[in-house]
Amino acid sequence: MQIIVNSGEARSQSLNAINEARQKNYLKADELMKTAKEALSRAHQIQTEMIQEEIRGNEQRVSMIMVHAQDHLMNALTVRDLATEIIDIIKDRDYRE
Repeated sequence: MQIIVNSGEARSQSLNAINEARQKNYLKADELMKTAKEALSRAHQIQTEMIQEEIRGNEQRVSMIMVHAQDHLMNALTVRDLATEIIDIIKDRDYRE
């Protein structure tokens, strides 16, 4: 469940960072992106631990919740990557004006 929680936090923080950048609050946008990165790191750590357990021979049960959690994680990673690009575009545009 913590994969879903941390992924959701990362996604929300990434989207909030875009909104802050649109308002030219770049320091706040950077802080939010850092928070998103930390949340994704926590989610990824949980995922890695589960994979390592399976490698050790402790088979992991694949449930709908786990599939859902993986979907949330991949979505959050994509949103984070896109938010980084969008914020860079906003900054570039602002600096050129």
